[in-house]
Amino acid sequence: MRKPSIGDQELALLHHIDECGSASVGEVAASFGEPRGLARSTVLTMMERLRGKGYLKRRQLKGMFRYSTATGPGEVMRSAVGSFVEKTLSGSVSPFVAWMSERAEVSDTELAELEALVAQLQSRRKES
Repeated sequence: MRKPSIGDQELALLHHIDECGSASVGEVAASFGEPRGLARSTVLTMMERLRGKGYLKRRQLKGMFRYSTATGPGEVMRSAVGSFVEKTLSGSVSPFVAWMSERAEVSDTELAELEALVAQLQSRRKES
């Protein structure tokens, strides 16, 4: 089952928590919320919403809740991209590929990753 979609601020918060590995609300409020002008209560609300949507998990350690991502690294981004393609591009990746082809700053590493993905897609087509 697909998880509920999340907004840009929630995605940024998930990335931050993923980089931390595990963090309390206070730690996230200080390192993520304060630079963005977000109150501790706002950060707590966002974290609890993300937990309710299945993106975060929490465990109690020495009387304090520690939050961490509920999925592996990259899963949040894949989900966000999938949601973008489905909702914004009506399921078609062609507009995205056209945008990529017009973008001047595609690195050699990114190009190699794209070529590997195309090869993987072609291999799957041959198998079916």
